[in-house]
Amino acid sequence: MNGFPANVLPPIHRPGQEPLPPGYDRDQYDQNKRVEKYMNQAMESCVAKSALSGVAGVGFGVFLALMSGTFSAETSYMTGNPGAVQKTSVYFKELGQNMWRSGRNLGKVGALYAGVECAIEGYRAKNDITNAVAAGFVTGGILARASGPRAALAGGMGFAAFSAAIDLFLRRETADED
Repeated sequence: MNGFPANVLPPIHRPGQEPLPPGYDRDQYDQNKRVEKYMNQAMESCVAKSALSGVAGVGFGVFLALMSGTFSAETSYMTGNPGAVQKTSVYFKELGQNMWRSGRNLGKVGALYAGVECAIEGYRAKNDITNAVAAGFVTGGILARASGPRAALAGGMGFAAFSAAIDLFLRRETADED
């Protein structure tokens, strides 16, 4: 073999005849590879990205409302008015309503932004900051559309600037530690 020892070259296997991990048979291995392929295709779809972002937005909104609800309870006790102290059941009912409202709103924002960004990324076939800025502009405009065209433009510009700032922060390169 042209002077190369046989143990230096990597083994070459035909597709479907690779050595298997211990404890696997060929059918089980092939089924796992198909499932992995389907899961990767599902996670690359805009619908899945949008749905996951919506669920994450709901969770984050619920968490924020829960945290802000604890501060609102403290302010009612700090006023010193005996009438300002709420009953526990009323407090928890209001807290639940606020958690649902905040979660629903942030879920809508997350799902809309992720879907628009994924669609723009698929159309442009690039993954760069332009996608985030364009998706932020469209999302901000859609969210502020009920207030008129000037508000939609301002909302789009604000959301685009926020999206650019977040994208620049997340894409920054870390310093090399030598």
